[in-house]
Amino acid sequence: MATKFDRAHTDDLLDFLRAAPTPFHAVAQAADRLERAGFRRLTETESWADGAATGAKYVLRGGALVAWYLPESAEAARPFRIVGSHTDSPNLRVKPVPDRGVFGWRQVAVEVYGGPMYNSWLDRDLGLAGRLVLRDGSEHLVNVDRPLLRVPQLAVHMDRGVNAEGVKLNPQQHLSPIWGLGDAHEGDLIAFVAAEHNLRAEDVLGWDLMTYDLARPSYLGREAEFVVSGRLDNLVSVHASVAALAAAVADGGLPADAPIPVLTAMDHEETGSNSTSGASGPFLETVLERLIEVRGGGVEARSRAYAGSFVASADMAHAVHPNYAEKHDGSHRPRPNGGPVLKVNANQRYATNGASRSVWARACEKAGTPWQTFVSRNDQPCGTTIGPLTATRLGIETFDIGVPGLSMHSARELVGADDPWILAAALSAFLEV
Repeated sequence: MATKFDRAHTDDLLDFLRAAPTPFHAVAQAADRLERAGFRRLTETESWADGAATGAKYVLRGGALVAWYLPESAEAARPFRIVGSHTDSPNLRVKPVPDRGVFGWRQVAVEVYGGPMYNSWLDRDLGLAGRLVLRDGSEHLVNVDRPLLRVPQLAVHMDRGVNAEGVKLNPQQHLSPIWGLGDAHEGDLIAFVAAEHNLRAEDVLGWDLMTYDLARPSYLGREAEFVVSGRLDNLVSVHASVAALAAAVADGGLPADAPIPVLTAMDHEETGSNSTSGASGPFLETVLERLIEVRGGGVEARSRAYAGSFVASADMAHAVHPNYAEKHDGSHRPRPNGGPVLKVNANQRYATNGASRSVWARACEKAGTPWQTFVSRNDQPCGTTIGPLTATRLGIETFDIGVPGLSMHSARELVGADDPWILAAALSAFLEV
């Protein structure tokens, strides 16, 4: 990594965000960057024996990815350094029967995914992206990257109390976007998306489609101090972890006896991580066990490896809000461009403890990067991350970190422009400590 704040990293982050409107696109973009760094893809159905898993490799499962660098000489009990993040963000997702409409308006039936701020999705030009699964089992990424949908807000003339009382939205009644005029016909939306990508509608047997804000990721501020975009929570961390892993293994940069570096970017964190590709599922654990088994290890080696391992759970954090500073604990008010935040919660909503905190502190010392600390007010419940879930499932010491930002779970969020690079530099150092 560079020795000073590197805006080239943030420039690439903007490109990453533009190209990753869904978890499926996010892991495709991550895989592309890993491929350019010399990584090669494995599949879960092939054998990883006879050296197939050694070197720089990765594997995909839906909207999730695990990547690693496994030296040929690594003994079975060699510990891991794992950077974990998640690929999903709150949004509006297309229902199984999407075509609906009333009074001459054609609409798309959507389901609320995660915990979005409903009002932030009003009056925005929305695109539609995801994947289509065809009769032959093949999966195709799709992206209608132009104004297609809109959730219109009720005019103030018909909601005179809106400014005093706030917008009151029923997610079933008020969040269905419009996309045309005329009568709704079953199959129209999927046929439209298929035709946009030169596919036949009759071949489409499954789909996972979601809306996203078309406003482009960009710098903001007098000195371009900030980045604004959708999905900063948590694609900033995904992008930083990819950069960190690529930098750590570049040109044989890791010491011969270094821990095995691993990247995991999981799906469905915003809904509890309970899925085959979520942090509560077996994906990461299965990969780690296979990497141990192909080196001749069993339960003994696995237990030893896990006991010496650490996980950095990277997820967006809350910067102090200039208009709501009272929402923060007075001694813990992170600021943008002050470095990533170590997140602490005594009730285990975050997994940080004294032992894992010391590992993070050493990594930042090694990288020469600043860092901050966050803890919620005692009367203000905090969110959670994949950190406690990963620690519980694997029994590996874990700490929670993240870039501080504003408007978390809005359709458009804000972070400092320097913090993404600082996070990547610190994570790269963590992979070596």
